Amino acid sequence: MNDNRDAAATGRVLCERQGAIAWVTLSHPGRLNAITVAMWGQLAEIFGGLSADMDLRCVVLRGEGGNFAAGADIREFPQERGKLASVMHYHMQVIAPALAAVAACPHPVLAQIEGVCVGGGLEIASQCDLRIAGQSARLGVPINQLGFPMAPEEMRGLLALAGRATTLEILLEGRIFNASQALAKGLLTRVLPDADLAQDVMRTAGRLAQGAPLAARLNKQTINRLSVQPEPLTHDELQSLFSYAQSRDHQEGVRAFLAGEPPVFSGE
Repeated sequence: MNDNRDAAATGRVLCERQGAIAWVTLSHPGRLNAITVAMWGQLAEIFGGLSADMDLRCVVLRGEGGNFAAGADIREFPQERGKLASVMHYHMQVIAPALAAVAACPHPVLAQIEGVCVGGGLEIASQCDLRIAGQSARLGVPINQLGFPMAPEEMRGLLALAGRATTLEILLEGRIFNASQALAKGLLTRVLPDADLAQDVMRTAGRLAQGAPLAARLNKQTINRLSVQPEPLTHDELQSLFSYAQSRDHQEGVRAFLAGEPPVFSGE
């Protein structure tokens, strides 16, 4: 029973295999599947194993209990990313490898999106090949209210998916979009009535699994090769990008969120 309580407190990533299809589920009960440090690590590990399984034809990534994911678990921020070094470690050594593992999966990856899909949840979904959402889904990245920007390795997938203009809109406005708005912005493959979502995802996964697996892997490989890849950021650039770590605005944003209060930013 203690193990169950611990799992509920820290969250976990579940993986179930059904024939040639793997179902990966983000599970953090009572927290809208907010993603903890442990869950980021589990996500990277699971996708590493799935990528090595050449009998697999498709991966479905979803959230438990009617939501995809409410981003990173902000309750961990004071402990896990309180200073510049820990902020850089959190984003570059915890989140970035998990997103890279999803992106590097050679098999088709399908995101089943319902409910909340914000922050880190949208970053994960952006690394998937297809994103099918229920009409009540809500997407966005409201981290401007936490006083910090999106980390470069987390922006990479969103920028490739949505383009410069939409990525700037998402980050600068910090709004939450409904599914129809997200579809119009190119964030989703299609939107369905909530009651039809699971069945459509099941059918789609079946179609992907019936396709030629080598052709699917080669299509992903070719698209990756033909896509423009920016030069890696230098150490000095990363230090500059993460210099907000000990700013007053960032500290105020996290404090206000955890206190359930509106933040008051000073620009410092």
